[in-house]
Amino acid sequence: MDLPATLPEKLYLLAYHPERERLTGALHLDLAVRAAALTELLRRGLIRDDGRHPVGVGGSADGLDPLSAALLEQIRQGRRRTWKGWIGRRATSARVVRDGLAAAGRIRVEEHRVLGLFPVARVTLPEPRMRKALAASVASALSGPFSRVDPADAALVALVDAARLGSALTWRQRREFRARIDKLAPAAGPVPRALRRAIDAKSADGGAG
Repeated sequence: MDLPATLPEKLYLLAYHPERERLTGALHLDLAVRAAALTELLRRGLIRDDGRHPVGVGGSADGLDPLSAALLEQIRQGRRRTWKGWIGRRATSARVVRDGLAAAGRIRVEEHRVLGLFPVARVTLPEPRMRKALAASVASALSGPFSRVDPADAALVALVDAARLGSALTWRQRREFRARIDKLAPAAGPVPRALRRAIDAKSADGGAG
């Protein structure tokens, strides 16, 4: 079983609810996957935190998913935005991640129209064990020995928490493991806080954007 390598892909798959057999958290999924892309670039040392802004640095972009690669190129062009500004900038990021996962055969996307008018994409998982393995990584990061937690898993937990992604962490789990989540959060740098602010701003704006 070939697991995805980057945080945006992992987060997108965790947004899939296995019992409901559909994606959840759609309202803020674009914000969440862009935050995951920023975290991926930060973890790989391809960007750094310059106070309130991410700044591009050298290094190979090999192995990045399409969203992270595109975001890196934009940051390296020298455009100056806050972490929150980058997270909230584009509304089609989840589709970019979805299409990349579909091209790799990790998900299936079936297009159809509701009432014969409105286009809707139905996402399914051909290999459910993939999501189960990702969910197990989240559970292990929350309850296993802290010294053995992979930094990527720690960052993933912090992002799932900040995104309020109930398909991966229920509100009860977020409350129960609050101290552990806060201890894992530094693995994602300043991104989870910026993601919370972006979600709050979008919610206050009525979900526009």
